[in-house]
Amino acid sequence: MPEVRNGVSADDLPGAAWRKSSYSGAVGNCVELSWLDERAGVRNSRDPHGPVLVVPATALMSLVRNTGDRRA
Repeated sequence: MPEVRNGVSADDLPGAAWRKSSYSGAVGNCVELSWLDERAGVRNSRDPHGPVLVVPATALMSLVRNTGDRRA
């Protein structure tokens, strides 16, 4: 597996198990998430071969925890 960094192609992460958000709508404007050891990868579901945003898993969990109660 290549160095896991921001902008890496999703194709370069063959072991990644991508999951789509349960809040995704039918119009296709969705993100997908994969856990990458101590990091999380986020990609655009419309571009599954495109770049991946890679962040520390703890930072992503903090974001989700802090915004979970603000859903419209």
